[in-house]
Amino acid sequence: MPFYLVLIIICAVSVALDQLTKWLIYFNLPVGDVAFGIKGLFEITHVKNDGMAFGLLGEHRWIFIVASIIGICVISVYLFRFSVDNRFTKIGLALVIGGGLGNMVDRIVLGEVVDMIHVTIFNDFFPWVFNIADSCVCVGVGMAIVGILRDIIVEYKSKKTKSEDKNDNQ
Repeated sequence: MPFYLVLIIICAVSVALDQLTKWLIYFNLPVGDVAFGIKGLFEITHVKNDGMAFGLLGEHRWIFIVASIIGICVISVYLFRFSVDNRFTKIGLALVIGGGLGNMVDRIVLGEVVDMIHVTIFNDFFPWVFNIADSCVCVGVGMAIVGILRDIIVEYKSKKTKSEDKNDNQ
């Protein structure tokens, strides 16, 4: 199977898992209610988010839709047309696209994003509620950064070795 099909599958599975979990929460748990959790660690709760992190810019959902479309298009072109041959980075970018699509679907269909994973262990300094799409974006960005840094280090070491070999031959 060509690797680009694997990337498309990663995007599709990311969107599908995100939308499935949001659908389950949206139709089965009233807003603000907690389904279950581990006290002091996390809980599953239904939160509506009409903005970005912490509800910022809530009245401007079109900004997020346009930004998502532009970002997804740019990353897709890079991923499928111009990217280096680093599968780790490519998988990370596929996760970013899947996560972006998942949240964009919510903004277009519902006018807001459904969040449900509340990490209560950090509640004192960071009241964090997120969803599968957010997780895909964060993990994907992390993977892409690690992959790109790895490529930079490998290229630097390769150039350094070539330079040292050139100096040894003179």
